[in-house]
Amino acid sequence: MRKIGILGGTFDPPHIGHLLIAEEVRRAKLLDEIWFIPTNTPPHKEHTTTSAGHRTSMLKLAIRNHPSFKLNDIELKREGKSYTYDTIHELTKLYPSDEFYFIIGGDMVEFLPKWYRIDELIEIITFVGVSRPGYSLETTYPVHFVDIPTIHLSSTMLRERLQKREWIRYLLSNSVMQYVREHQLYGFGRN
Repeated sequence: MRKIGILGGTFDPPHIGHLLIAEEVRRAKLLDEIWFIPTNTPPHKEHTTTSAGHRTSMLKLAIRNHPSFKLNDIELKREGKSYTYDTIHELTKLYPSDEFYFIIGGDMVEFLPKWYRIDELIEIITFVGVSRPGYSLETTYPVHFVDIPTIHLSSTMLRERLQKREWIRYLLSNSVMQYVREHQLYGFGRN
């Protein structure tokens, strides 16, 4: 039986914070792999800034040098909102002998009571919570916590910095930054 960590998100763009979370949880929970699952349309957001194709390409570049990091496009193939319950339900059918660990930040730990079909979801998956500045990790739900080094970093902040042509060195991998430049994403490179 493989132990698989799931890290979902828009990854718009994927940054070093995503990679740090994935590696720290993988090591702490002795997971065999981490599957990065980019969302199509997240239930808590109206839309993404960048197309699924660009986000997927950037994510492939960001994780390509780590043998335990994989991209899974299950949510991109589904129409409409991407609910964790639907994704996990489908994954457990496709991979019945694997054990899944869903990685969430402190912001999502606080939001768990509002998750779609949360009571059913906690029966089929293990939640792993990681700290995020400004959020509490307190919950009545069964969440395993992993203490990780924290940095105040978000894709939103990176998009804003890219639009303003501000410093982002070391916050994105070089390959992702090159992709952003080549495709003029987030207003970067436009007049």
